Parts: sequence; C-alpha cells; structure tokens
Amino acid sequence: MNTPRDPSPSRRVRAKGDGTVYQRKDGRWEAAGYVLAPGNTRKRVRVYGSTRTEALAKLTEKIASSNRGVPVPSAQGSVSAYLTYWLEAVAVHQLRENTHTRYTACVNQYLVPGLGKKKLAKLTAKDVRTWLNQVRTTCQCCARGIDASRTQPRCCAAGACCSKRLSPLTLAYIHSVLKSALEHAVREEEITRNVARNVRTGTPRPRRFEPLTADEARQFLAAVRNDRLFALYELALRAGLRKGELLGLQWEDLDLQTGTASIRRTLQRTQTGGLTALPTKTRASERRIALPSECIHSFKEHREVQEGEEGEREAAADDWRDNGLVFSTPAGGPIDPANLNRSFRSLLDRAGLRRIRFHDLRHSTATLLLEQGVELVVVKELLGHAHIGVTATVYAHVRLRLQRNAIDLLSHALQVSNEATGQHDDRDESPLRAATIR
Repeated sequence: MNTPRDPSPSRRVRAKGDGTVYQRKDGRWEAAGYVLAPGNTRKRVRVYGSTRTEALAKLTEKIASSNRGVPVPSAQGSVSAYLTYWLEAVAVHQLRENTHTRYTACVNQYLVPGLGKKKLAKLTAKDVRTWLNQVRTTCQCCARGIDASRTQPRCCAAGACCSKRLSPLTLAYIHSVLKSALEHAVREEEITRNVARNVRTGTPRPRRFEPLTADEARQFLAAVRNDRLFALYELALRAGLRKGELLGLQWEDLDLQTGTASIRRTLQRTQTGGLTALPTKTRASERRIALPSECIHSFKEHREVQEGEEGEREAAADDWRDNGLVFSTPAGGPIDPANLNRSFRSLLDRAGLRRIRFHDLRHSTATLLLEQGVELVVVKELLGHAHIGVTATVYAHVRLRLQRNAIDLLSHALQVSNEATGQHDDRDESPLRAATIR
C-alpha cells in the first residue's frame, strides 16, 4: 500500500480566514486574504514576496491588524494630492484665514516639493526624517531658486552660496503642519498611523525678547504722553493686550464706571477681506479685565479728542467713518497694524530707547508684574493665555530671577536668626572628624 505524499507548499490547505498563498508564473509568491476596511466592511488585499515565507508573513501581519480592529489604509493617491485636499476641504473650515495662508505657503514651498510624489499609504517615518534632515542642511536660495530670480544674483546663481538655512523654529513649524495633515488622514481612516509623530525634530529654543525695564517703561510713557494714541500705548503696557485686541477694541466694550474692559475681537488684515474684525485668538483670549485708574483717565481724554466739539469727528465731517472703534484713524477708520508698527518705532527713536517689537510691550507687562510678586495665574488670566503652562514657559527667565531673590531672602532671614540667638556660623572652621569605627 502506497503512503500518500504531503501536498506541496504551494498547495497546502490553510484554515478558513487565513487567506491563500501561491506562486505566480513570474516566480514571485502572492498571498491574498480578506481584512477589515473603512466603513466596517471587508476587503480582499494582495501582498507579494520573493519567497512563500515572506509573502505569508506580510499577509499574516495585515490579518492580525484587522483582527485588532485596525482597518486597512484606503489611500491610493500621493502625499501632494492629500495635502491639497486637506487644505481645500478640511483646514479651510478649521483655521483662521491668516493661519490657513501660512499653512498653504508651508505646503507649497516645502512639503509638496519634498514629499509630494510619495504614496500616502507608503509614507514612512524614515522618509519624513530623511527629508527633514535634508531640508535642515540645504540652502534655501539654492533649493527654491530665490537668487536666480533676482535682477542681480548675489548668492547661488553668482557662485557664492550664502548657506541660508531654515531656523529650528521654521523646521518645527513645517513638521507640525505635516503632523496635523496626517492626523486627519488617520481620523478618516486613510492611513493607520501618523508616521510624522514618530519623528523627533528637537525642541527649538523660544524666541528671545527684550522687555522694557521699569525705568524704560516710565521713559516710554513720558515720551508718548502727547501722542494721539497715548491711551493705546498706555493700555498695551499696563494691561498686556495684543496688538489686534487693542485695534479691535470698541467703545461698547468699555465700562469706565466700573473700570473694566471686555476683550471680544481682534483686528487683522486678511487677503480676502482686508482689515477685518475676527474672534479672539483662542477661547481663553476672550476675557474681561480690570482697567488701571490711569487708563480710565486716558480713555476719557481720548474720547474727548475723538468725540468732542472740536474733535476728530467734527473735523472729518462727512468723511467720518463711524465704526465704534476706540482707536481709529483721524477719519474714524480702522488702523492698519503695519502703520501702528511704524509709528511705534518712531516713538521709540524719539524716546531714545532701543528698538523692540510692539509685542514686546506685552512681554514687558508680564515681566514687570512677575517681578512685583504677582501670582502666575493672575498674569495668565490678564494676558489671556489658554494654559498656565504657556505663561510659565514664556517667562521662565523671570521665574529663575524670582527664585534667586527668594533664596537671597531666605539666606538673609537665616543670618538674622543666627545673630539673634547668638549662634555663630562654623562653616569657616574645620569640620569635626568622626571616630574610626572598627
């Protein structure tokens, strides 16, 4: 009696649900099986390998992921196609217009040229890391042809590369945009994981700023005392409001009787609407703050200049634009943030102070408050930060200075205590030697 032979590896019977494995005519091995697809459906997938073991391992991995409830990626297009879809159909409804404009520039200038041709479903963390390392070491004049488009080239096109590389902050921003796009692809079950999250770019150093000291702040307020926007600069320095919040402030937001102001909107220039009043930066930015008594007096003077008998409204006559803005042009229109920056720089020069950004007035407010011993949570509420961790991180240098002051105070207290009890400090004497224990 002849014993039947075992079936060949390619013909071996597999259990139900394990899929099939067979050798193709070209010599490669193909494995196919049903896995979970988006929408709680089943989909037949095929994988390939040079050996039966390799093809079977790939199929087993996909079936195992399917059994854990992870659907197979449905993305068939390129990274470029998905980024375009994400910007036009998703991000445009979730981001402010200026933020969406920056995202679009980031995608067009960096992400699409670097990763756009890769398949979205096949993008790996190694691809992202390799590309980021390349961008980090590439001169942007060379990569983007900036110098070649100049009338008189002075860099790469002239044979003298300036090695203009992206800053760590810009690299981190590009990385964050890619992470946001891929995170949405995961939520839509286009891909199974966000590979950009597995890439570490390092924590960039925060942007350095030089806030005004108390003496410089007093010098600045004295220099701008006769400026028509003195109330704006005083409020910026005493309350730490953002530039857009100051320019978007309306008279109906002020309650000079109780001395409070409601921050509800911000004025920004957008590409489509020009100067537009938008909601505050975050939900925490919409807040109610107490006004300093000096600011209340300045507001009353400012309103008299704007609404008085011989004020700006009367001078403008029919040209007056009634927008209800506290700080406006002499004709009542909104003030362009760029024009405010230029006026601010001129005032700094007139006051004999160093050049700082307008936003550094806000930093000056927080720094001076913390140095006066104001609680961090109070500063956070005044500035309208979403989380107290933001306040603590931005003003870490102030906290270190306060720690030094606290340590010095403690040292002084201990020294006074020693003198009162008649004890002397034995730190300069030789320490006692302990007996040897055998």
